[in-house]
Amino acid sequence: MNAEDITYLSLLALCMCFGLYYRKIDDPERKRCIGAAVGLLIAISVSGVHVVQVLISATVNALLIVHVDGRKCPTYVFTFAFLYLCFFRISEYFGIPYGSGHTNLVLMMVTLKTIGIAFEKSKSDQLKHKKDSDENRSEDEKLEDERCMIDDLNVFDVLCYVFCYCGVLTGPYFRYRTYLDHLYKPYHKYDNFKEELKKKVSWLPILMGIHVFTTYYWPIDYVNTEEFLNSSFFYRYWYIWPTFLIFRSRIYAGLILTEIVCIFAGLGVYPAFTEPKAGHGPTKNLKRLKELTHGELENIDYDYETIHCIDVLGSDLAPTSREAMKKWNITVQYWLAAYVYKQFPLKQYRTAATMLTSAIWHGVYTGYYLCIGTVPITLMFFEDLWVKILIKGKEGMELTIGRMIMLFLKTQLFSYQIMSFVLLELPKIFHYYNCVYHCVVIFHTIMYFVGMRMLKQKKLKENAEKVQ
Repeated sequence: MNAEDITYLSLLALCMCFGLYYRKIDDPERKRCIGAAVGLLIAISVSGVHVVQVLISATVNALLIVHVDGRKCPTYVFTFAFLYLCFFRISEYFGIPYGSGHTNLVLMMVTLKTIGIAFEKSKSDQLKHKKDSDENRSEDEKLEDERCMIDDLNVFDVLCYVFCYCGVLTGPYFRYRTYLDHLYKPYHKYDNFKEELKKKVSWLPILMGIHVFTTYYWPIDYVNTEEFLNSSFFYRYWYIWPTFLIFRSRIYAGLILTEIVCIFAGLGVYPAFTEPKAGHGPTKNLKRLKELTHGELENIDYDYETIHCIDVLGSDLAPTSREAMKKWNITVQYWLAAYVYKQFPLKQYRTAATMLTSAIWHGVYTGYYLCIGTVPITLMFFEDLWVKILIKGKEGMELTIGRMIMLFLKTQLFSYQIMSFVLLELPKIFHYYNCVYHCVVIFHTIMYFVGMRMLKQKKLKENAEKVQ
């Protein structure tokens, strides 16, 4: 564990403790000011003088959000936020010392939140000028539009949302509407947050134990040594598995800790009957939600699904990458789906545009682009093909075996791709891939042609049966 990890864990622990006081603040204005002040102090503590770069991004984006026409606002904010994020990461080339890794994390979250609120404000403006009839719309759709309305947004409002201490370091992402609800709605006064905490905390000893064990016996830096190069091919190939385990356990634990911070603060809690979705919030029974009385609030169940970031078993045991990605960093996946995938004008390039945005958001290292950028290729040319062969139309034992095979293939491919994500730099990445003779790429290429052949024969057989 390095110094940055210790700093990160220490700040999360302080945020958890502070949450016990924060959730008891009744005055919304006082609550948002205190939450933003603590968030800004966290940004300053991890960034030092480089917090100026964070403030520039947040302030300029806030001015664009407030003063630019709603139709153009998302485009301007999206462009500036990502350009400034990239500028920060290459600032050394302009004679500006690079900030800490934690400063980068804060700026990443500023990017997500400012772009998110820009789209929320744009939708609100559209609804205000909407003149068509609502006769054919359901009650929940009308109430969802009502929840999307944002009135009298100013720069201070945006900055308080952006610097709210919940998620200021590594998330989770939550909408401005969720932020307002945690200030003005009383749900956190009635939730059984201790039970929710027990569910989250139970995973931490397992994940941290796995991380410490695997890091000690199979450190990632070992792949760059001469000793590793002289080991057997099978050992070199096998090393992708513990590396992926190290990566997963670290990310999973970090995401769970960020959820715990929000639970302590009472942010993201809603009545369970509204069926909240991660990143978005309530999706159903909005009329009942609106009409709830204080007496009813005491006798209903609540959940924190809105800030739910990771489904450990769902991610690990999903047989396909498409399913696994929906369970991994869920609130950021929501952001990518809502503000990149669905907004991109060219439908045939939406997946590629989403993956490219994700890679740019993660960083400027080649490894991010190599890892995330190859996902659409593997989905189109491998996974979708073999799903048709092994899973689609299958049932019973045949389906179970097919899912198990796909789970192995998915995990192997993920593990291989993650090597570029953790090694980051191109020379190190290709040093490892050359060590294993690009065996996974060759294997999946062969599997593609075999799969195409099998799928063709399957279709011929089905056509022959139809003729008979």
